[in-house]
Amino acid sequence: MATDSPATEMSLLPSQFPVLSSDFFLRSPDIVARDILGKVLVHRRRGERLSGRIVEVEAYLGLNDPASHAFRGRTSANAVLFGPPGIAYVYFIYGMHYCVNVSCLPENEPGGVLIRALVPLEGIKTMARLRGLPENAKAQQLTGGPGKLCEAIGITRATHNGIDVTKAESSLHIEDDGVGLGKIEITPRIGITKAIEHPLRFVLKDWK
Repeated sequence: MATDSPATEMSLLPSQFPVLSSDFFLRSPDIVARDILGKVLVHRRRGERLSGRIVEVEAYLGLNDPASHAFRGRTSANAVLFGPPGIAYVYFIYGMHYCVNVSCLPENEPGGVLIRALVPLEGIKTMARLRGLPENAKAQQLTGGPGKLCEAIGITRATHNGIDVTKAESSLHIEDDGVGLGKIEITPRIGITKAIEHPLRFVLKDWK
């Protein structure tokens, strides 16, 4: 069973590229969501880098957003969203999947960005094994959804909720390798039942 206590998992292995700073996440979630597309989510797991390019995200606007976990105020479960920017918020859905978000805005102003899909870059064989798929599985099968990507790179609430992703020494962090972006598609968020009309889902087109 996952716990609600912040995680402290760290690694001494060096990052390959600059890590996004806390200032990056200090902004409104809708701005962060656009700008985080194309960046690289990295999990150092058992001495191996599991990484993927972020190609689909959704922004959640906190107290002003009925679809946000923070909408009804601070609880022990969602406290990370009310903390400083750049902290991993991991939650469990449908009794089977983890989802990973990163907190945005100044402390006590809740908001976050849900990472919905990746294009695998490193550790693809391990990702396939963790997903129970063949090594030649397509990106969409491996990491084409928030639950899939967490399973593929080994993210759990017990281990990663509360990790500061802006620290290069954190086992879970986000790097900027300088790769340019293609066209961004903006749509309403999916898989929710409230505030469904807001155009807060951002996708790099043709990533599949």
